[in-house]
Amino acid sequence: MVHQYVSRALLMALLLAASVCSTPALARVRPTHAAPGTPALRSNSVYVLDETNAAVVLSRQSNVAMPIASITKLMTALVVLESGQPLDETVDITADDRVGTRGMVSRLDVGTSLTRADLLHLALMSSENRAAHALGRSYPGGLPACIEAMNAKARALGMKSTHFVEPTGLSSDNVASSEDLAKLVMAAAESPTIQEYSTDKSYSVPVRRRQVEFHNTDSLVRNPTWNIIVQKTGYIAEAGRCLVMKAVFEGRSVVIVLLDSAGKYTRVADARRIRKWLESRLAADSTRPTIGKA
Repeated sequence: MVHQYVSRALLMALLLAASVCSTPALARVRPTHAAPGTPALRSNSVYVLDETNAAVVLSRQSNVAMPIASITKLMTALVVLESGQPLDETVDITADDRVGTRGMVSRLDVGTSLTRADLLHLALMSSENRAAHALGRSYPGGLPACIEAMNAKARALGMKSTHFVEPTGLSSDNVASSEDLAKLVMAAAESPTIQEYSTDKSYSVPVRRRQVEFHNTDSLVRNPTWNIIVQKTGYIAEAGRCLVMKAVFEGRSVVIVLLDSAGKYTRVADARRIRKWLESRLAADSTRPTIGKA
């Protein structure tokens, strides 16, 4: 009898171990070395586009669809702005927004009333999940119509491996490749509102008769040496740390997409390494002698 119980326990342990090992969030193979002449990065998926010259300068697993976490909010903001809804219209945070973001900490209490512009600001800048959910819920036709619009916009942008199921990014079923996200970043960068809100350092809104200050989730926007046009961070366990941005380096517009970075600060460190590598390449190109034609 004891042997039977031990066997069952051993079998259950093996099954549990197998299921854990098969979980995408834990079964990742981290990059161990960089290709010659490229920076050593800790993000599993990388895509760097020199938009000025329409040239891909760095790519790793860029066509693989994977969870994108709160990068989703760029698309949410894009379709909300394109819907033409008044930005000064008041939207209440409801119990549905709390249920839709269950398990996530939020300082937007149920009953908080903010303008649609405020919700966009918080969703893009501080990645506020209840704000993003409220934007989707108050979209014309409700949440299903918002999700349909997000997927339709993805198709229109040529984001072939992208799929959305909700507006916050909390679901690991929101997936895209880094190549696809570069297209989203470029589309989002055409919106002055998304530019302003996503790169703002901090913003305060009234919650329960007091002002509550929110801060940008991307520390690079507080660095005066970075000229960031648009940015968005993201994190859930299944997606790892993510960062997308459009920035200007040495007069060139560059789109950077980093998905599934290993640690809390790795995505920012990878962005810094990419910038340093790009600027050194640009400097080397500028010092090369040109060959004139006789």
